[in-house]
Amino acid sequence: MEQRLSVVTLGVRDLDRATAFYRAMGWEPAASPEGVVFFQAGGMVLALWERAALEVDSCVEDSGGWGGVTPAHNVASRDEVDEILEQAQAAGGTIGRRGAGTFWGGYSGVFIDPEGHPWEIAHNPFWTITEDGATVLGDGKG
Repeated sequence: MEQRLSVVTLGVRDLDRATAFYRAMGWEPAASPEGVVFFQAGGMVLALWERAALEVDSCVEDSGGWGGVTPAHNVASRDEVDEILEQAQAAGGTIGRRGAGTFWGGYSGVFIDPEGHPWEIAHNPFWTITEDGATVLGDGKG
């Protein structure tokens, strides 16, 4: 796994309110599927997603200890997702969700590090990973 962070997803209780806040701060959302909002943030992506859905997707139970944040590492292929999940398990992590197709048309899985932090490993065929490791919403051409 490259030493790179692609996406930080914030679990929010009110998606409309959270989106309005970031827009008021001058951030403009990119085209996003229903129920999630993406912002290009330099060479990475900030996502807002309903907290309950993120809890399920991240394979954690929000009993007061989880902060509602899930980092993601995006890769260029489905095979890389599975390879990194295997690497994480071999290193002492727990597989929360094996690699599988997603509702948004990609492929992802989740590992949980020994301290309980979930990481999504994802291949999004609609985004671009540049040579320097930046994650760019869309095809990266503009």
